[in-house]
Amino acid sequence: MTTSYQSSRLGRLWAGWRKQYVSGKVNTGDSGHRNKTVFENIFESSQGPHVDNYIIWEGEHCAAVLNRFPYVSGHILVLPKRKVSDLLELSHDEYLELWEGVRLAVIAIKKAYGPDGVNIGVNIGEAAGASIPDHVHVHCLPRWKGDTTFLTSVAETRMIPETLSSSWENLCEHWPESVA
Repeated sequence: MTTSYQSSRLGRLWAGWRKQYVSGKVNTGDSGHRNKTVFENIFESSQGPHVDNYIIWEGEHCAAVLNRFPYVSGHILVLPKRKVSDLLELSHDEYLELWEGVRLAVIAIKKAYGPDGVNIGVNIGEAAGASIPDHVHVHCLPRWKGDTTFLTSVAETRMIPETLSSSWENLCEHWPESVA
């Protein structure tokens, strides 16, 4: 006889250090916690694209950043700089620049990684799976035929074969200057 715990194949990896990231709560040092998204903090302290902040590209209204918790190497997030929770709240200029950023991200991913395909996705709201529901962002990531490995299939774990700084350098090197 097995218990439900023994028959469960889903492993758990406790990552308490992610609580601040997922909740968006940041210690400001003077007034305790303020409700800011991780993206707002990146842009507030940003002096443009740099490996320290993982910003790959920055437009007037939107930017592309490397996902710090990627599903695969080259996982980019394209998002408005302004805290907006839904695509419907974007201004016309933000909307146009967001999708231009997604197009540029796909070009960079294809040049940098040569994938068989590219996943593009937006989770709007907590019920849709958004881990940062207060700041809409578009996931762009390379995919390959048969890219499930033993670790993913059996251990339900992903292996990322390069460091974040290496992914950042690779994507910046292949980011298009301009597209006609």
